[in-house]
Amino acid sequence: MEEKKFDPLQFIGFILIALILTWMLYRNGPTEEQKSESKTITEQDITSPSSPEESETSAAFIQQQKVESFGDLGTLFKSNSVENVSISTENISYEVQSKGAQIVVLQLDKFENFADNSLRLISESNTDFNVKLSTLDGRVLNTRDIFFTPTLTDQADSYKLLMTASISTRQSIVFEYVFPKQGYLYTVNLKTDGMQTLLNSSTPPDFSWKTDAFRNSRSIDYENRYTEFTFGYEEDRVDYLSLNGEDKESRDGIRWISYRQHFFSSILIPSTPIASAELTSIDLASEENLEEKFTKTFKTSYSLGLTDGNLNTQLTFYNGPTDYDSLKALDGDLETSIPMGWGIFGWINRVIFLPLFGFLSSFLSFGIAIIVMTVIVRLAMSPVTYKSYVSQIKMKVLRPDIEIINNKYKDDAVKRQQETMSLYSRAGANPMSGCVPALLQLPIFYALFSFFPVAFVLRDKSFLWADDLSSYDSVYDLGFSIPFYGDHISLFPILASIAIFFYTQMTTGQQAMPQQPGMPNMKIIMYLMPLMMLFFFNNYASGLSLYYFVSNLLTIILMLVIKNYIVNDQKILSKIEENKKKPKKAGGFSSRLQKAMEQAEKQKKAGRK
Repeated sequence: MEEKKFDPLQFIGFILIALILTWMLYRNGPTEEQKSESKTITEQDITSPSSPEESETSAAFIQQQKVESFGDLGTLFKSNSVENVSISTENISYEVQSKGAQIVVLQLDKFENFADNSLRLISESNTDFNVKLSTLDGRVLNTRDIFFTPTLTDQADSYKLLMTASISTRQSIVFEYVFPKQGYLYTVNLKTDGMQTLLNSSTPPDFSWKTDAFRNSRSIDYENRYTEFTFGYEEDRVDYLSLNGEDKESRDGIRWISYRQHFFSSILIPSTPIASAELTSIDLASEENLEEKFTKTFKTSYSLGLTDGNLNTQLTFYNGPTDYDSLKALDGDLETSIPMGWGIFGWINRVIFLPLFGFLSSFLSFGIAIIVMTVIVRLAMSPVTYKSYVSQIKMKVLRPDIEIINNKYKDDAVKRQQETMSLYSRAGANPMSGCVPALLQLPIFYALFSFFPVAFVLRDKSFLWADDLSSYDSVYDLGFSIPFYGDHISLFPILASIAIFFYTQMTTGQQAMPQQPGMPNMKIIMYLMPLMMLFFFNNYASGLSLYYFVSNLLTIILMLVIKNYIVNDQKILSKIEENKKKPKKAGGFSSRLQKAMEQAEKQKKAGRK
């Protein structure tokens, strides 16, 4: 075998190959700048994200190298600490957080909730305010996750707060807040500077505003009935989302959006109408619960436009009392967000009851003002009450004759109806005359039913044993809850129910007719109506129950005065007997009705043959 010898040329070749590979690896390795960037990304990765959205954004930055023209977006999500800027005006205290540039506390300093705590519309992370920006390279920036640097300026009549998030010396996101020192309005300008090469114009920024409405009244069930998502759209139209369950809608041309929390509202007023928005309302309070914190969740989202590749949008917000006069004093038709009643009912409230009650409460206590207004209304309606009572007396006098006719023609409906109409005509009585006055009172009844629950001026105003005329007047806590009634006893509904019982007894006593098959039993109605009143109004505003108690009491007094001092039953009876003896030609309507009935009877007989 040949002995293997050492080959020096082969050894030298291996050495050269190793040197060449080492030189190539060195040339292709990272530069010092790239090492620094790698270190920055690692620090980003270590920082714990506060939300899933931030986690997704941070992961995107880790996976992608910095592009010089886009700036260093990673700096937007880095901060050593979260800073809150406190601002106090005449009516409102604010706290604006550096993370997200959001208002995290909005407190109405002149008001308290049912637990005597400061009334806050924003607190405990109940509100989320976010703008979602999309970049050309597919990344998503949520302003709620971005850290801003605050700059506060005290101006003559307002505070100006600039919240700036800088990407580079020429690229930034800015939220510019202006808080007037008086009133309940503030504005925020949402802007970007120098980001036209970064933002994706085909995916415009998306704005979202979500709020969980705080419970501010003792009765969460009552408050929840008047906590509502309201919006104005098109030229002068107003609409609402459902009070119950979950309701979602898409609407165009929106002029303003109101998150009404019964007596307090948060209203968004864009500088230009919103082209299209997604609106959501979710009911959170299913039953009376003293531990319940929120009543409803409201959400709004819509797209913002870009101007020359940058965001530039101004929004105005109202956060304050749901008071008709206060909202009417502002630009637009914001007062229509208050449910004063539709059609004629709303007109009566706006034109009559609001000015009248405002005038009376300017020099009287609010409880006395309710009583005086009730007296004025009942006196104004007294002619209607008089006419209704006279009609009841006439029908009572004619009752024996009607019974005779019913027995005589019990097998002939047409003849029975003809004789009854003839009796009414000869006696000068009209069975509908008692219904017409009642119908005339319905608009007043419903208007006041809509007025008292939304009368902000009654909030925290006491009268007698009622601590708050805008809430129930509990005189005894049961310690347990009765379905549909509650866990307390309110006194004003009891008094109102008693008054309704005596009033119903008086009216049914005057117009009681023989019970006929298929007709409701008037005695049952006499007891049922006061009972319904007792259950229905136990959790309602004591001011409304006070009105109904005084109104029915005054009606009873008026009927007694009319009966004993104005109307003479014997005179009415004598006049009816006189009229019955005089043949009276049937009027046009009566004649046509009688002919129609005769024709129907003839057709019926012909059909039998």
